[in-house]
Amino acid sequence: MNFKFLLLAGGTLLSSTAASAGGYQVTLAGQKNNGMGGVGVGLSLDQAAMFYNPGALAMVKDRGVQLGVNATLARNAFVAEGGSQQRQLRNSTVTPFNLYAGFGPAEGKFRAGIAVYTPFGSKLQYANGWEGRTSLTDITLESIYVQPTFSYAITDQLSIGAGLMILAYGSVNLQRDIPLPDSFGHIELDGKAENKVGYNAGIFFKPSDKLSVGISYRSKIDAQVKDGDVTFTNVSPSFASRFEATKFGATLPLPATTSIGIGIMPNENLTIGLDANFVEWSKYRVLRFDFDKQVNGNTFSESKRFYQDALTFRVGGQYKLTSGLTVRAGGSYDMTPVKDGYVTPETPDNDRISGTLGASYSFGKFGVDLSSQFVSIQKRTQTQQDLLNNGTTDRIAGTYKTNIVIPGLGLNYNF
Repeated sequence: MNFKFLLLAGGTLLSSTAASAGGYQVTLAGQKNNGMGGVGVGLSLDQAAMFYNPGALAMVKDRGVQLGVNATLARNAFVAEGGSQQRQLRNSTVTPFNLYAGFGPAEGKFRAGIAVYTPFGSKLQYANGWEGRTSLTDITLESIYVQPTFSYAITDQLSIGAGLMILAYGSVNLQRDIPLPDSFGHIELDGKAENKVGYNAGIFFKPSDKLSVGISYRSKIDAQVKDGDVTFTNVSPSFASRFEATKFGATLPLPATTSIGIGIMPNENLTIGLDANFVEWSKYRVLRFDFDKQVNGNTFSESKRFYQDALTFRVGGQYKLTSGLTVRAGGSYDMTPVKDGYVTPETPDNDRISGTLGASYSFGKFGVDLSSQFVSIQKRTQTQQDLLNNGTTDRIAGTYKTNIVIPGLGLNYNF
């Protein structure tokens, strides 16, 4: 038995089948932005600027509170190399949310706020008895970030801002089957992530009423689990002595992201946004697990990842039809950081094409935001020869295809 299989499940230690970004990064941080292809770095739409570009927060006209929630409905299909049976995930729904509150003097030059959002979250349940059951059967992930933010307008055209990104809560549950000579056992990893701190900073420049530009940077955070629980079940007594571990530890890099955005406002009703994101995935080279006791004769194991840096391009727009109704549309193209021969069941990634729609209706100080996204993760095939060439035979050969539908709802109140 090759217990590098254990590491496959760990690839989602603090990750997900990401809804709108490559690898295990998710960007569902603002309901208006979600309807516009995820743009926002070069715009000052609402309080969600705390996530997209803290520098733009000082240019947001209204102070207010807003809450949004999304439902990610994924359909993942897999066909093993040499096989014909299509395997699909058991149905599951994940509901990432966002909450923002922005404050400051009505005519002042600064804004402060607090953001709470869920940038990583997933629930995957592969079909019972699928070919990759010894790589992964189930994963459930939960995470919450809290970001206090401050933004200051240096002039009427230039503003800056920054926030502390606090990994306030993270938990993960990973499961897979263990191949034994006489049966299949089962292993479950369950752990809580330690609190970690990073930062999010940005600059926003609006030289005219028709043009704005923004740059933002979100720092890398190393998400770390210590003293996670290891549980073995259905392991016969004759093999139990080889599976003694009760605790595990592991670290996963959450990569830094540099973004640039442009806003174009041809008239007072139309807004167009263009964003480009550069994610430093190349920091993710190896995933290592350390155990307190042996797992089939070993107290640690490593698995290759060798991710590569990747770009995402976004475009979106909104049009104000009436004093209360605004409609939105957009799209994005996301380049995968996962090289050929390194695809894993928990992140069956490839280049992604997304289309989005959205609408808002405001009445007085209250407003409702609706968004919807369709994400197509392109078909990805890796062969056994690919795995042999890269020394990554701890994962399975075959073809993956994933489509994701993401409806979203937001409520906001301005004061």
